[in-house]
Amino acid sequence: MKKTSNEKALLSISEVSSIFGIDQDTLRNWEKKGLITPLRVGPRGDRKYRPEDIERIANDKSIMKSFDAPLTDDAGKMNLTQLKQFLWRSADILRGKIDSSDYKKYIFGLLFYKRISDSWDEEYKKVLEEYHDEEVARADHNHRFQVPKDCRWEVIQNQAEGIGHKLNEIFDKLTNANSPKLDKIFDDLDFANKDKFPNETIQRLINHFSQHNFGDNYISSDLLGDAYEYLIEQFAADAGKKGGEFYTPREVERVIINILKPHEKDHIYDMAVGSGGFLLEAYHHLKNEAGEKKARSLYLYGQEINIGTYAIAKINMFLHGLDSADIQRGDTLADPKFLNPDGSLKTFDICVANPPYSISEWEYEIFKHDKYGRVAGYEMPPAKKADYAFVLHMVKSMNENGRAGIVLPHGVLFRGGAEGRIREQLIKNDLIEALIALPSKLFYGTGIPAAIVIFNKNKPKNRKNKIIILDAEQDYEEGKNQNRLRIKDIEKMVSAFEGYRGIEKYARVVDIKELEENEFNLNVRRYVENGEDEEVVDVKTVWSEVKEIEKDREAIDKKVEGYLKELGIK
Repeated sequence: MKKTSNEKALLSISEVSSIFGIDQDTLRNWEKKGLITPLRVGPRGDRKYRPEDIERIANDKSIMKSFDAPLTDDAGKMNLTQLKQFLWRSADILRGKIDSSDYKKYIFGLLFYKRISDSWDEEYKKVLEEYHDEEVARADHNHRFQVPKDCRWEVIQNQAEGIGHKLNEIFDKLTNANSPKLDKIFDDLDFANKDKFPNETIQRLINHFSQHNFGDNYISSDLLGDAYEYLIEQFAADAGKKGGEFYTPREVERVIINILKPHEKDHIYDMAVGSGGFLLEAYHHLKNEAGEKKARSLYLYGQEINIGTYAIAKINMFLHGLDSADIQRGDTLADPKFLNPDGSLKTFDICVANPPYSISEWEYEIFKHDKYGRVAGYEMPPAKKADYAFVLHMVKSMNENGRAGIVLPHGVLFRGGAEGRIREQLIKNDLIEALIALPSKLFYGTGIPAAIVIFNKNKPKNRKNKIIILDAEQDYEEGKNQNRLRIKDIEKMVSAFEGYRGIEKYARVVDIKELEENEFNLNVRRYVENGEDEEVVDVKTVWSEVKEIEKDREAIDKKVEGYLKELGIK
């Protein structure tokens, strides 16, 4: 077969090795380090290199130096900073090729695949060394995840052509081999789309991840989990408005969890779980307070409507070693997944959520004919705003001693109509324990001010028929695009809640009588003076100024009428 001019221009592995005076294995290691990416040519998938890539490397002294620079310590392990940087560089390979809000799921999918494949290899070697029996070493019960032989990472690493199709095939096989554990995890991934993923781009990704071993012996669950959460936050910032759909700032979650204080064996539920941050914050909180053993006694539950975000949450739990976390996919308002055997809603010790704000398109009619009793005793939320539908679902999901924390837009605190009547009934039922107004611009993609509402079905006696209202709007660190809560801001909120007493210009304990006098309006400014000086308005002077302006306008109108008459215009 006659070679094309393009093929003639490409260099073979032996030619490149000769140019640099190195062994061919060294060149393969450069590929793994992501320093050079070969093309795969011909039916055998022979490595070929572009002359311009070779010239670039030869002329770049910093690259030449990096060939000898170790990417890890002597044991091949990365620290957290190195791991974060390495994972974020994987995004650079896709940046500009597909939408920034979309490529996160592909990075997360590959990372998870690499993790379970490398871990399987570790588990196999460990059992083989102990029992010297390959069949026992391969047995399902000796592995956390099943990775068939034709699904190992080395298979995709050695794939020359059609890498995208092969990845899709591997993901299908992994799902089937681990069903129902990995159901829907890879469903939203399609590496076979050549417009998004040319073979060379996928090969660069594979080569990038191949640089390091992602098994448990090299990267602990805590380390990989922390790096994964870092990636989620970076992708949220990168995605702008869409980032708020799957990510809640960890500092906001920390406020709520520190107030609710999870205990050993608590059942904790997030009805709009997103990437799983609230559940992980609960785990980390109890781990810091009482140790890992008690933290792992928590029962974690979450539901998420978006399939891509659902997969992120599931992977998040797996990478943290929380395989027992029960994450379900579906519409919480229309089709709640956590039910008792009799079909009623399951109830929990702690409920947390940052649901989407004021969505106008939701299953209103299904909720209106609700069979779970969520609307019982309350008015139906308005058709064009679902905020109180989420609130009523949360209240119904709390057990008799349940506590809950939810992030809501400020409008929920004072809007009238059906929402006002629902709010009134919630207050009369003495379910609201605290209200915290948060600073603006904490959340990705929106500057809308939000508030935390804390619910409690079994308030302490001294808090009955009272709500503590905090105005924390002024306490934050200003950022260029996003503001953030500092440690001292979080501690101030939590301390004020625990003290449950008035703090000048910050907090007030308001009883139900005063709330009733204010028509159950929870606008924070009605109850807490935050210290901002308001301009004193002299109504009499302003009214006089308005009168003078009106006189001037009348005079101008008469002049205009005169001009129009002179022009013969009536």
